[in-house]
Amino acid sequence: MIGFYAFLILEKILMLLPKKLRRSFFIALSFIAFKLSKRYNKVIRDNLKFVYGDDVSEEFIQDIAKASFRQLLLNLLHTMEIRYYSIEELATKVSFKNDEVVRKAQEQNRPIIFISGHYGSWELAGAMLGALREPFMTVYKKMKNKYFEKYLLSSRSKSRMKYVEKKGATRSLLKHLRANKSVLLLIDTNVNKKEAITVDFLGKPTSQVKTTAYLARKFDAALIPILVHAIDDENFVIEFYDEIIPPKTDDEEQDIRVSTQMQTDWLTQEILKDPKPWFWLHRRFKNDYPEIYKS
Repeated sequence: MIGFYAFLILEKILMLLPKKLRRSFFIALSFIAFKLSKRYNKVIRDNLKFVYGDDVSEEFIQDIAKASFRQLLLNLLHTMEIRYYSIEELATKVSFKNDEVVRKAQEQNRPIIFISGHYGSWELAGAMLGALREPFMTVYKKMKNKYFEKYLLSSRSKSRMKYVEKKGATRSLLKHLRANKSVLLLIDTNVNKKEAITVDFLGKPTSQVKTTAYLARKFDAALIPILVHAIDDENFVIEFYDEIIPPKTDDEEQDIRVSTQMQTDWLTQEILKDPKPWFWLHRRFKNDYPEIYKS
């Protein structure tokens, strides 16, 4: 508790600083973390070698590692700023691309399942999506530190975002979609193999949650991918991708498998196109390939 209150005091001090100075502080902090964190540098290296092969260049690994720590700290900065700034102030940083995909689903009076990943400034993107385009429900994983969990959720709740804890979340998602409301789910988290199906992700057979495919089929929801791209450290574009339209035949199990693979193919393509913004610090493959993270 003492550590958390110390963090809140530091936050208040940081928020008194000019924006550019505050951003420079977080970028400097990310570089220090990059230099000192042997554990997470190893995770990044393990992930990159697993995806790209053992002959991946050291220069590439270092570039991705610096970008990963930088992105993590900037997400923390955005979490702070969301707590202090109005939606109108935050909106000046963000533009939207391919809006018509969302408008079409809204005009059809269909619920929307936004699919995304830990890519770029995802905290800012979620806040702006909920506040400016479509309110939604999302799932979070219970944190060990209940004080920081409350802090994080209070930041998100400003922008018409509802949240439900991962354990037992399906019932809440069903109720929300049944009421013709929308949800946002991240499809790049490590999952329990018992709750998943195997698809190709980043060129590797990987356990993938099938919830998005199941819910989209059940409620005829629009499956709309979304990512945020940085123009620079202060300005961002939130891009809606074309709706994913999976098959709907008498073979429900196969249709869900195809739908899940279509979603994973989209995210794989975007990560390989520009790998720096993805969250390489995460041990995404630990349940399927635990050996890659061993010392």
